[in-house]
Amino acid sequence: MLKHFIDGQFNPSSSEETFPNVDPATGKQISKVAEGTPEDIDRAVQAARRAFDGEWSAMTQGRRLDLLQRVAHGIRARFDEFLEAEMRDTGKPRAFASRIDIPRGAANFEFFATIARALEESAYQTETRDGLGAVNYVTRQPLGVVGVISPWNLPLLLLTWKVAPALAAGNCVVVKPSEETPTTATLLAEVFKDAGVPDGVYNVVHGHGPDAAGEALTRHPDVSAITFTGETRTGTAIMEACAPHIKNVSFELGGKNPAIIFADADLEKAVAGTARSTFSNTGQVCLCSERVYVQRPIFDEFVEALAERAEALTVGDPFDDATEMGPLISREHQQKVLAAFESARDDGATFVTGGGVPELKGSFAEGCFVEPTILTGLDEDASAVKDEIFGPVCHIRPFDSEEEVVELANDTRYGLCAAVWTENLSRAHRVAHQMEAGLVWINSWFLRDLRTPFGGVKLSGIGREGGRYSLDFYSETKTICVKL
Repeated sequence: MLKHFIDGQFNPSSSEETFPNVDPATGKQISKVAEGTPEDIDRAVQAARRAFDGEWSAMTQGRRLDLLQRVAHGIRARFDEFLEAEMRDTGKPRAFASRIDIPRGAANFEFFATIARALEESAYQTETRDGLGAVNYVTRQPLGVVGVISPWNLPLLLLTWKVAPALAAGNCVVVKPSEETPTTATLLAEVFKDAGVPDGVYNVVHGHGPDAAGEALTRHPDVSAITFTGETRTGTAIMEACAPHIKNVSFELGGKNPAIIFADADLEKAVAGTARSTFSNTGQVCLCSERVYVQRPIFDEFVEALAERAEALTVGDPFDDATEMGPLISREHQQKVLAAFESARDDGATFVTGGGVPELKGSFAEGCFVEPTILTGLDEDASAVKDEIFGPVCHIRPFDSEEEVVELANDTRYGLCAAVWTENLSRAHRVAHQMEAGLVWINSWFLRDLRTPFGGVKLSGIGREGGRYSLDFYSETKTICVKL
């Protein structure tokens, strides 16, 4: 059974309730997980507060950052164990998880330790009437206890993307991983223990959200900030829970991201890039392209080429090195995606390819798979065009002019990212500046310098993460004025 990790020890829940952790590729139970309660959250928060008030804050910054480096080494030393756990929890193919999830999980600790060591502080000389002057300097102080609520689509990567900067800034954390993917957060606790990180600095409480561990964490008065990645609807509930205590919040929420392909684009690169941005991780990435706009002269050619890519994808056993697309995260999510396909049919969509469940043999016949799917022919007000599906699907629509496609791309409640494919450099910059999104790729996708800010606008979130922008969130700035 996966237990909570509180104050340096693995603990059962204060209740005896558990919930199943299920492999989405087979539908079979992997393990039982302790169901956290408000009492468990309180114990974890108090442990984090003791560590923050005691050994963690008394430690030099250099020593704290050295320990984060040791955590990175610990993840790499247990790479295969983390990889199998992530694949069992999520069903994602080995090629994806071994190349992205686990390496980035380790690298996040090294990256933020390096950034924190190099972060400068500001000082200003100020004139005074007596001519002697004053010095104003700005320092950073940790917030205290940070609540981390991490998602199921990139469990270790996005967990460490939050935990690493929070600890680098000097805070302690209480983590509530997704109930769908609890294992790597638990393994990470063992790595923290082995690395010599003081008890109470990193705590894990498993469980669900509303009326459970997640809500108790967001409402706890001794939690200074909440960082959350997930659905916009959940973000709204968390924001309401945080309001009475005026907690700092950082939200990376949903997206309904556009990809724009102009007629002058390198067609082969645009098709390959859009295939990645639509079907990677079974479409379960907040940055995926669910709305694709293709300039009319190349529309038919692009649709045909993308459909060939989709139909050539190998779907099935995550542990087979040939597999390119695994299952959706759960039976519930599979039914949600299939319902979105049915809604698209009702609205008159043409299914260029996909739209159902692939026929797989053996244990994978009970997995939560869907076919890679391409739609055309829908109006912009159709649910499949307006609402986030979070599956391996896109809708492709033709456009004629630059002005038209900018208006179409921005006609959404979301604003996380966009992709623009064109060989015209002036157009690329011009369109990118007009996109109502926090991140715009030109002739690429999923390419980031980790020092840059990441986050969305509109219903896609609040705040920015990455590099010093993460450290800005996880610390308070204080100005000290010294009269000379």
